[in-house]
Amino acid sequence: MAHVTQPAGAPPDPALIQHIFQLGGGYVISAALGVATQLGVPDQLAAGPRSAAELAQRVGANEDAIYRLLRVLSMAGVFTETSPRTFALTPAGALLRADVPGSMRDMVVWLCDTFHFRIYAEMIHSIKTGEAVGAKVVGMPLFEYLERNPELSARFNQAMTNFSAGAAPAVLEAYDFSGIDVLVDIAGGHGMILASILQKYPRMRGILFDLDHVLAGATAPGALGVSDRCQKVAGDFFKAVPAGGDAYLMKHIIHDWNDEQAGVILRNVHAALQGKPHGKVILIEAVIKPGNEPDLAKLIDLEMMLLPGGRERTEEEFSALFARNGFQLTRVVPTHSPMSVVEGTIR
Repeated sequence: MAHVTQPAGAPPDPALIQHIFQLGGGYVISAALGVATQLGVPDQLAAGPRSAAELAQRVGANEDAIYRLLRVLSMAGVFTETSPRTFALTPAGALLRADVPGSMRDMVVWLCDTFHFRIYAEMIHSIKTGEAVGAKVVGMPLFEYLERNPELSARFNQAMTNFSAGAAPAVLEAYDFSGIDVLVDIAGGHGMILASILQKYPRMRGILFDLDHVLAGATAPGALGVSDRCQKVAGDFFKAVPAGGDAYLMKHIIHDWNDEQAGVILRNVHAALQGKPHGKVILIEAVIKPGNEPDLAKLIDLEMMLLPGGRERTEEEFSALFARNGFQLTRVVPTHSPMSVVEGTIR
């Protein structure tokens, strides 16, 4: 919304009042979006408009309640009320279908999970102290909590796979991975990014490195037909990473950690690259832009501050982080997605 100067003594502009109400009630939209997505309403509207009564029957909801839910989400541009009590998908709402290219369904289910509402309810603690609240809310380190809660962990990993599936084409279009014989994907989750790269570069081999319980769900290499060139290795990147790679890839990993913790990971990668004078570290991360323009990285930064205690970084901050831990920032490659490829070479 454009900045508006309010004349002295004038009554508040109704548009400004509504704007602040919408901001203050943003969690209402998030909750409504999560419910509609979990119920599969976008999938039910794939073939065309349906009435609230028909939708209620199909998804097992109360007719009046779902009408009121969809009316709010129509205001937010997710659905549109084409005739009284009848709704259709908008182009934005279509991204919540499970069966479309670039689907954001699993990411929205994760972001709108009640787990997130619990975390963000404690934001003031982070703002006052600079500390993460994830461990405070759940009573243990965040990733340990995920490991102990398989259903929530599945939602998280599905969301990351969902995000990777959307980012992978943009990364592959923007960045040339040729010349890499062995690519090690550190904390690569279910393997979507690595499998996509291996599929495009048939002579490359890959190592998918993550925790045991995460690798158990790593079906992407098989689904994309590259499992014969993709070795799975379990371990802890704070202790060591697999040797033998020419380049080490991390998608949305370094942002989980503060500079000290991120430095441990990078130094372990540096150690694994000894003897590889042209060795690379390749990060797929959001890079914060300066100024007031809308930037997804600034929102993700709050998520990182509250949950694991990490942060998004500017190009200058990536450069300084690399320099402290044995790498030189060589380039930042934007993509047709919120992500950039941040490349460093061993020093």
